[in-house]
Amino acid sequence: MRRRSTIAAIDVGSTKVVVLVGDVGDQGETRILGVGIAPASGLSRGVIDNIQSARDAVATAVAKAEQSCGMRILSAVVGISGNHIQSQNNRGIIAVPDRSRPISQDDRARVLESASQISIPPTRQVVHVIPRGYWVEGTDAVSDPVGMYGGRLDAETHIVTGAVSAIQNLTKCVEGAGVQVDGIVLESIASAAAVLTEQERMQGVALVDIGGSNTSVAVYDEGSIAYTACLPIAGSHLTQDLARMLRCPWESAELVKCEYGAAYADTAMNGQTIEIQAFGTQTSKVIPLMHVCEILQARSEEILEMVALELKRGGYLDKVAAGIVLTGGTSQLRGLAEVAEQRLGLPARLGRPHGYSGLTDLIGTPAYATAIGLVESALGEGARTMESSGASFDVPVAGIFKRLASFGRALMPQ
Repeated sequence: MRRRSTIAAIDVGSTKVVVLVGDVGDQGETRILGVGIAPASGLSRGVIDNIQSARDAVATAVAKAEQSCGMRILSAVVGISGNHIQSQNNRGIIAVPDRSRPISQDDRARVLESASQISIPPTRQVVHVIPRGYWVEGTDAVSDPVGMYGGRLDAETHIVTGAVSAIQNLTKCVEGAGVQVDGIVLESIASAAAVLTEQERMQGVALVDIGGSNTSVAVYDEGSIAYTACLPIAGSHLTQDLARMLRCPWESAELVKCEYGAAYADTAMNGQTIEIQAFGTQTSKVIPLMHVCEILQARSEEILEMVALELKRGGYLDKVAAGIVLTGGTSQLRGLAEVAEQRLGLPARLGRPHGYSGLTDLIGTPAYATAIGLVESALGEGARTMESSGASFDVPVAGIFKRLASFGRALMPQ
């Protein structure tokens, strides 16, 4: 029996590095075979500021994933985020010389090439060119123009760019850990692949991935990606607020946030207290739970308001009929979805990864949406399509991640 192709994915986050290994299951779903997690190091605001420390963290996570799945990781898809990420939509037009013949795949490739031509400085690099839609003779948008007739073909693409230095540092970090980089994927797009439904994409939705140091936003409209952005505020700011206001160690503040915190302060909390570590002569102190939640509520509302401003800036605040989907580790803060609905006046829900099997008890939370989405984007959108046509998995990835080229064999038995 032909060996099923396997994909490895690396999510280099601000708080943790996650390495997942996956393939296509018997039912066509993404199957997670191995997982490796290590504390993050050498990152600041989503970008690498110490390659040595970051490389060691990646190497540790890779080693754990190899032990978990029993295979050696040779190459992987890597997620990227950070304030350096920018995006724009661009339109291209071509003429079809012979109206008597149908539009071909070559015509589609030519119009996409035309729609991908933008002027960027040498310090920036294109990460994604994602088709948004096609128009034949200016009619309504179609998902695929191949086989149709017309003398003019238009296409619109969503183009994501990043700083060359940030991309190079991330690539060198992963390669320094002994893993070849097969492709770079924007983390918000990967998270969307793991948590959004098709109906949400069609009606308009904003994915809000609140991580450790960045909040990534990806807006989908009429089924395709329409807007992406990255905000320099996230979960670490919540912890920092607690550490400063409560005058306690960072580790204690993080524990309080995760164990007792909520995005709202309720009168039902009156009289409730918790004990935390403290600086000074006293090794611990007792504080009101209400005070903790008031601090978290203020920062949570600020993050949500910044998201609303970003959506308004992009012109999509009134177009996301399906509201917002919160994911990422910080999205698990109790009551955050309810606060989002109240403050933004939009439907909101917590986005958990779905559509995959294997090791669900270890990674079935929003904190691992990006890593699972990296595997699903590379394997699910490409290899699953090829499987249905009977083609070998060891061919270039199709669909919106065509730019990732061929992943090949990412792993080998140990």
